[in-house]
Amino acid sequence: MMKKIFSICAALFLTATVFAQSPEKMSYQAVIRNSSGVLVTNTQIGVKISILQGSSSGTAVYVETHSPTSNANGLVSLEIGAGTVLSGTFASISWANGPYFVKTETDPAGGISYTITGTSQLLSVPYALHAKTAETVTGTITETDPVFGASVARSIKTTDTTYWNNKLDSYTETDPVFVASVARGIKATDTTYWNNKLDSYTETDPVFGASVAKGIKTTDTTYWNNKLDSYTETDPVFGASVARGIKATDTTNWNNKLDSYTETDPVFGASVAKGIKGTDTTNWNSKQDQLIAGTNISIVGNTISATVGSSNDFYLGQDTLGGIVFYIYTGSDGKHHGLIVNTGESTAQWQSSSTTTNATRSWDGVYNMGLMTGSTAKTYCQGLTTGGFTDWYLPSIDELGILWRNRFHANNALNAGSFTLLSNTANYWSSTEYDAIYAFYFIFGYGHSYPNGKTFTYNVRAVRAF
Repeated sequence: MMKKIFSICAALFLTATVFAQSPEKMSYQAVIRNSSGVLVTNTQIGVKISILQGSSSGTAVYVETHSPTSNANGLVSLEIGAGTVLSGTFASISWANGPYFVKTETDPAGGISYTITGTSQLLSVPYALHAKTAETVTGTITETDPVFGASVARSIKTTDTTYWNNKLDSYTETDPVFVASVARGIKATDTTYWNNKLDSYTETDPVFGASVAKGIKTTDTTYWNNKLDSYTETDPVFGASVARGIKATDTTNWNNKLDSYTETDPVFGASVAKGIKGTDTTNWNSKQDQLIAGTNISIVGNTISATVGSSNDFYLGQDTLGGIVFYIYTGSDGKHHGLIVNTGESTAQWQSSSTTTNATRSWDGVYNMGLMTGSTAKTYCQGLTTGGFTDWYLPSIDELGILWRNRFHANNALNAGSFTLLSNTANYWSSTEYDAIYAFYFIFGYGHSYPNGKTFTYNVRAVRAF
């Protein structure tokens, strides 16, 4: 399909008339023409208006969209401040903190694929809106509110807040009930007597006093613990038992009773296990220490590692490490690194709501996906275990661009392995956010990217790095 190119001829008329109350909007008119200079008439046009602060590339303090229809002369008319608000509040713009610029983005086809952009500075006209408030106030302000004037609050000053915070510093108790109470004489030192009131306490309980327990002292517990030291066993059953002759030294024989044991099991005696000794376990644990490291193989202790070495280790379109290699570069370590695309795909939303995540990196999909929330696309990628790998992620818009440019190698290998091909007509979500409402997706049929609403469902193809 041949892509039409449009041009726009726009005139911005900004007016603000001061009545009893200034209107919170500005008029805007534009004439739409195509690339041949022919008017685009009686057609719905998509327009996005942004108020920028500070410069032509400054921060957008207010953004709205319109969908006006051009008349028979190709003219569209709209009012800034009366559109569909994407961010900010028009009425709260502080026009005194300028300069301000108007940025217009236009889609002649009536959608949100804005192909015409223009920015111009707001000069004096819109500042009639600022006339509703005074830039400075001179002199003093006299309070004339009759309710406030009659209130005790009228005389409150800054120093009074000190008394509020410290109002108990000089407080004297005048409660007649408290003054008449014995509690009035209680002082902080009395709490010592409360805590120690039992130090000189004498037990006068007549039941306890008449009990043998009255004479028990701390030293008696020693006799309880050692009461068997001079005990002689007279139990006739125990006296007749072989246990009577057991002594403390016999426990040594129990613990070591196998030290002189000779194995006579004929099966064990004929087994190679018969000759195994304790020192042999050292050889088992260290048996890999005797391996010799070679090309792309390193050995540290009992760990054997394979490393990437020569320049022929990877190639575009290679089916390896869970997917298809579609990008290769040589790192500072002299080894090959790159990106691998998964052999399958799904469809999902970028996000289930319009929320800013700050996942705005065009080159770093891992970083972006870590910030995404409420995303079925993220959930799909995180749940993949293809090739035994769990580090699959949603690619950034730049990584999708590389995949599109190398789709020949990718699709050639995907086809050979009977995997899911990259579609030439599908829209693929990237992990790069545009703003609170939109995120970037890549149109594989045309080879370029656009932002669209996060709640749309597009194709999802995960990648991983190696």
